[in-house]
Amino acid sequence: MNDRSIYLASRSPRRCELLRQIGVTFELLPLREGPGRSADIDETPHQGERADDYVLRVTGDKARAAARIIAARRAVLRPVLAADTTVVCDDNILGKPANADEAAHMLGRLAGREHRVLTAVAVAAEDRMETRVSESRVWFRPLDAAEIRRYVATGESHDKAGGYAVQGLAAAFITRIDGSYSGIMGLPLAETAELLRSYGISIP
Repeated sequence: MNDRSIYLASRSPRRCELLRQIGVTFELLPLREGPGRSADIDETPHQGERADDYVLRVTGDKARAAARIIAARRAVLRPVLAADTTVVCDDNILGKPANADEAAHMLGRLAGREHRVLTAVAVAAEDRMETRVSESRVWFRPLDAAEIRRYVATGESHDKAGGYAVQGLAAAFITRIDGSYSGIMGLPLAETAELLRSYGISIP
């Protein structure tokens, strides 16, 4: 690891892939997430919380939790990057589906219409934290119940905000995208590169 490396506070293979795509060297620092485990951060939306505020709050909490872990381990000090993605339909936050039925319900809501995808990125180092938010709009073609069931049965919906992966089989559902493709995947590269440069991390 060189002095231009960062920590990535994520379990997402997609975020790893995207960071490698722009030549960023990183060390994984995954957080504990999800039900049934002692989570490092609370991803439950607050009452009346706007989606834009929610995704920024969760991302900031992830970055701060990772910074605490680094301090507790007395690890080498490097910037830590965290991100969070949420799908928004009718001003409702669609997170990661808990099961196949919930995934099918989400996809049914998205079928034949437009929705928003918000991905927030935070970089923290010592007492400084900077954030950016990427907003994209995605249009799905109409989907029937059988098609939704077949898609959910592939397992691709698992652990995906809104129950789909833009880079996977669900690409066949999408008729239009307005915004950042990498942001929809989970890490908007333009915003991420801008943040990392401001912390002295060179991007080829």
